[in-house]
Amino acid sequence: MKVKHIIAAVEKVAPLRFQDEWDNSGLQVGFLNNEVSKVLVCLDITEAIVNEAEEKGCEMIVSHHPLLFKALKEVSDFTYQQRCVVKALAKGIAVYSAHTSLDNAKGGVNHKIAQLIGLENLQWLQPKDGEDAGSGLIGTLPEPERDSDFLRRLKQSFGVECLRHSECNGKQIKTVALCGGAGAFLMRDALRKGADCFITGEFHYHDYFENDGMLLAELGHYQSEKFTVDLLCDLIAAACPDTDIIKTSLNTNPICYDAR
Repeated sequence: MKVKHIIAAVEKVAPLRFQDEWDNSGLQVGFLNNEVSKVLVCLDITEAIVNEAEEKGCEMIVSHHPLLFKALKEVSDFTYQQRCVVKALAKGIAVYSAHTSLDNAKGGVNHKIAQLIGLENLQWLQPKDGEDAGSGLIGTLPEPERDSDFLRRLKQSFGVECLRHSECNGKQIKTVALCGGAGAFLMRDALRKGADCFITGEFHYHDYFENDGMLLAELGHYQSEKFTVDLLCDLIAAACPDTDIIKTSLNTNPICYDAR
């Protein structure tokens, strides 16, 4: 198997044309025709992740979040991105990232979140013109849930250490909008489409003043997308059954929660 075959497996579901214009999904480091027998799958690329790939004999890393958002003006050791690029090249490890290309795909990140919540009748919050793709989803629960009960279930399902949310008042939650990661830009779409609750990884402070009674639930960026690792593993395994696919053993969430 070659790097290009692993990429083709991912892009069959998440083609690069689905990504947002500001994004940098795609090949980050490496060469398309290099041979691959083991792939490390992760959410974020860090120096520890590159070290893990080397230690486990992986010739390729597939991540959700891109290593490179901005062009490198030099390749040295001044930033973690530069150090990751240098080490990956030196060790012959290719790096590929499926970010908003996978967020916006049918069956992608947001569909995985909707599945975990148990939503039905899914529709795009912001459809992409001419594509069965888009930003965010809205759907319905099989049965309404009291807001506090729904939040408690979210916290358990996504392993959230500290769930931030707007005020609960006993409202019944039936229609739910969502977007993994930094999805606050879709809040007006969720309101316009009648969502009782909008779930994402990050909200801004002032969003909580502008929710017009819609329940806001902030899972945390990492927590909202950590199941993307399973999704990527499944995509690659389905198309490349002879490739050894390894889930990272590392928690790359840079945010800590003090429970003291």
